[in-house]
Amino acid sequence: MKNYIQKIFTIISILGLISFSTSPKIKNLKIGEKVSLTSIKMKAATGQDFSLEDLVLENGMLVIFSCNTCPFVIGNNDMEGWQGRYNEIYDVCKKNRIGMVLVNSNKAKRDMGDSFTDMQVHSTKNNYDAPYVLDKNHQLADAFGASTTPHVFLLNNQFQLIYKGAIDDNVSSKAGVKENWLTDALESAGKKELIAIAETRNSGCSIKRK
Repeated sequence: MKNYIQKIFTIISILGLISFSTSPKIKNLKIGEKVSLTSIKMKAATGQDFSLEDLVLENGMLVIFSCNTCPFVIGNNDMEGWQGRYNEIYDVCKKNRIGMVLVNSNKAKRDMGDSFTDMQVHSTKNNYDAPYVLDKNHQLADAFGASTTPHVFLLNNQFQLIYKGAIDDNVSSKAGVKENWLTDALESAGKKELIAIAETRNSGCSIKRK
């Protein structure tokens, strides 16, 4: 009887947890689809307000969901992290007349290293060239279906998705990169050519939604 009661209690506990799991399913933006919320203003670490419509250039717009705390972004003892390549990516965007923005959607970590003040310090310390903006209620991340930091989305000038996924194939070492998926996509977009590999698997820490 005791074991039976314990099993019933366990089932009730699990059902209770499920009943509180009411988060809506995050959209999975597909290649060719047009993203929404392009006009919402987001505050940049510099204090300015930007929307995607403010930043897009004639050959498109690059959106990288990022943060201050994830080792896939900032690195650690075991891996280099991707943020050290952000300014090089910005230069490729600039050359190809593509806008770029870094977006922090980690609402659940605003008191744990991802506040706006933390973003200002982090942006200055790492000399970010691209605007670094706060996605207050992870609404932009939800609209894109962004799931990790980093997660890359390249749009054309009509805000249709033309590439999504990873920056390259080696977060541990820039010197060890063999596949420059994002750079290749940016170069193709700049020439108005078809992107050979339009989707890759993103890697990183999960975006901390609340």
